[in-house]
Amino acid sequence: MNTSAQMNSPMIALAGVGKSFVLHNQGSAVIPVMEDAALEVLPGDCVALTGASGAGKSTLMRMIYGNYRANQGQILVGGVDVARAEPREIIALRREVLGYVSQFLRVVPRVPTLDVVAEPLLALGMAEERARARAAELLGRLNIPERLWSLSPTTFSGGEQQRVNIARGFAHDYPALLLDEPTASLDPVNREVVLELIEAAKARGAAIVGIFHDAEARARVCDRAVDVSGFTPKVAA
Repeated sequence: MNTSAQMNSPMIALAGVGKSFVLHNQGSAVIPVMEDAALEVLPGDCVALTGASGAGKSTLMRMIYGNYRANQGQILVGGVDVARAEPREIIALRREVLGYVSQFLRVVPRVPTLDVVAEPLLALGMAEERARARAAELLGRLNIPERLWSLSPTTFSGGEQQRVNIARGFAHDYPALLLDEPTASLDPVNREVVLELIEAAKARGAAIVGIFHDAEARARVCDRAVDVSGFTPKVAA
């Protein structure tokens, strides 16, 4: 049960975060892409990352998830500093605390869809029957026909793969969630289901950071927006 102090403490907190890329095939040129990024997300809040294409929205999300290592600053997720954590700590954080719904489904070929969605729950030690029941509930809610559940989602259409990805991302009640365009390319019925899943996650206290090019969806589920253009490195005069 969340205490008042826990609810008033950020689940996700960034301070002084900077990132540069080294172009090894171009004389090891260093390209600064972000500096002094700061962000706080409380339990139950949803923050939208905004800014023009190339401003760094995806880069910031990947740093929070640990796919990119920050060069400077601190990235706390559930008290773990992702910027300095060991790989085993990142793996544990992703298993228990930090969920990520990307635009693209990446799974082992030939694994049935039902098992793909149940996998995060099985990794936490949930009984197989219960995990598969939860997976079936989400797949049904997202209108993936039951006849497809025994097939690999690698054979599905883009929209079906996206819905499988969403089901997998919402299978476990992660305390923190990263959402990369969760409503992109969805029909109105499934878009509504996804927005309801986000609202339910907020209601139970999940801290959410997302990229929403769907302005209506952003207005409905996000509490505020952060323009990452403000974290663009300043060019010396």
